[in-house]
Amino acid sequence: MMAGDVSYSIVEYFGGDDGYRCGYCKNEKGNFSHGMWAHALTVQDYQDLIDRGWRRSGKYIYKPTLKKTCCPQYTIRCHALNFQPSKSHKKVLKKLNKFISSGELPKGEGEPMDSVCPEPSPREPTDVCQSDLRCAAITDLQREVPKCPAAAEVQESEESTAASTESSQKAPPSLPDQRTAPNPGLGADLSRPPCRKAKEFRKERRLQKDQIRQEADGVSAPKPNPNQPKSLEGFINESLGGNASHRFEVRLVRSNPPSPQFKDSFDASYQVYKLYQMAIHKDPPSKVSESQFRRFLCDSPLEAGNSPDGPEVGYGSFHQQYWLDEQIVAVGVIDILPTCVSSVYLYYNPDFASLSLGSYTALSIQRPGSLAPSSRQNASVSTDDGRYRERIVKDVCLGERDARALKDVGRALVLYKRVPMPYAAYRRKRKGPVDEAVVQQYAGLVGQDCAERILLYRS
Repeated sequence: MMAGDVSYSIVEYFGGDDGYRCGYCKNEKGNFSHGMWAHALTVQDYQDLIDRGWRRSGKYIYKPTLKKTCCPQYTIRCHALNFQPSKSHKKVLKKLNKFISSGELPKGEGEPMDSVCPEPSPREPTDVCQSDLRCAAITDLQREVPKCPAAAEVQESEESTAASTESSQKAPPSLPDQRTAPNPGLGADLSRPPCRKAKEFRKERRLQKDQIRQEADGVSAPKPNPNQPKSLEGFINESLGGNASHRFEVRLVRSNPPSPQFKDSFDASYQVYKLYQMAIHKDPPSKVSESQFRRFLCDSPLEAGNSPDGPEVGYGSFHQQYWLDEQIVAVGVIDILPTCVSSVYLYYNPDFASLSLGSYTALSIQRPGSLAPSSRQNASVSTDDGRYRERIVKDVCLGERDARALKDVGRALVLYKRVPMPYAAYRRKRKGPVDEAVVQQYAGLVGQDCAERILLYRS
C-alpha cells in the first residue's frame, strides 16, 4: 500500500481470547495467543513487533499469551559479538570439520529437534494451512555434553599402575643403577621425532600461506600466539576451506521476492524439508505438500529493503542453505532485520543427523562478522516455578516501564475503504457498532509506535 512516498504495513487482527490445541502438551484448549494476518510488513515494523514478543509463521504473525498459555514460548536473544562458544559448541564444530576432512560420518543420532506443530487458531483465515502455525525450531546448543577426558585418563592410569604392579611382582629384582635397552619392536623409537596431529599440520600450512601472502603484499605477518584459543570464526572457516574429502559451502539466497538462486534450488530445498518433516515430525507425505512448504517457509510479508549502513544483502527474508558436495543438507529460514537476525525455522537431511546440523547452523549465525549484531531464536519453556516464569514474562512483555505502551488509541492508523486514517477519524465516519474494544486490544499489543505506523484493516 502506497500513500505518497510512504510505504505502510497492512494487517488484519484476529484477537486471541479463545484457547486452542497445544502442539507441545496436546492440551485441547490450553494454547492462547493473539494473531494477525500481515498483507505487507516493513522490516522496521516487524523489528519493533518481535521486540514486543511477536513472531511469524509464513504471513501469520502471532504473540503467545505467556501468562495464560499452557506451554509458554520465549524469545531468546543472543548478542553475536559477545558470544563465546562453550566446549560442547566446539565439539559440534570439530565434529563437522572432521567429517569434511576425513569423509566419515560420526556414529550416533546427533541432536533431536524440538519444534512442534500447534493446531491453528479458530480466528485464523480459512486458507491458512495448519503447519503455518508451526513454532520455530529449537536449537539446544548445549544438549551434547562431552565426556570428561580426565576420567578416561584416571582410568587408564589406574589400569597401567595395576599392570605395572603385577609385572613387578613376577619379575626378578634388578639393581638400582642397572640400565636396560627396550626390547626390539617395543616402546617408542627415540631416534625419530614425536608424532604430530593432523590438525597441527593443517594449522601450520595455513600460517605459512598467510605469511607468504602477506609478504607478497609487503606486510609483515604477526607472530602467531600458540596460547590463544581458536575463535568461533576460526572453527567455522576451517570447515569452509582447505583441502578436504568433502566440499562444504553456505549460500544465502533471498526467498521473498525469490531470487534466481532461490528458484533454481527450490525443488532441492523442498525435498530436504519433506524428508525432515516425515522423519523428525512423523508427518504423512500428503501433509508435506509443496504448497504447504511455500506458505510456511517461503511466503513472507516482509518487504525487501536496503540501507547505506546495513548489510550488503539487504533486509528481508532469506534461506541460508548449507551445501555438501553440491547437495543441500540443511536450510535455515531467517529474517534479516535492522538490529537482529531472526531465526524462523531450521530443517535438515535426516541422513546427516549425526553431524548436529541444528547446533552448527545456529553457531554459524552467531559468528562474528555475521549479518547483524544479534540473533533471535524461539524457545518453549515449561516450568512449575511460578517466580521464574513470572520474571521471564515481565522481561519479554517489557513490564510496566514500556516506553512504547499505548497512550492514545485515537492516533492508531486504520485502512478504511482504501484510505489510511487515524482511528479517531474512522470512528466518526463509521456507521453502526463501534469496534473500539478490539482496536484497543490490538493497539495495546503492538504498542503506540507501531499502532501509528501500521494500517489496521477495517471493513
